[in-house]
Amino acid sequence: MQTGTIAGLTDKGFGFIKYEGAEKDLFFHSQGLVDVAFDDLKVGDAVSFEVEQAEKGPRAINVRLVA
Repeated sequence: MQTGTIAGLTDKGFGFIKYEGAEKDLFFHSQGLVDVAFDDLKVGDAVSFEVEQAEKGPRAINVRLVA
């Protein structure tokens, strides 16, 4: 598990996570969220996640809010 912060959200159900050691923000889709609704996320929220290689590049999965 890695940690980062929500860097941006769209109205189409996806967003981006900023995390240490990455050159660019990591994509995530609302389907990759666990125990949180997409509409409850805000820019700056701390999250934990895993990275998987998808067809279009790396993406975050199992995204959870960090208390």
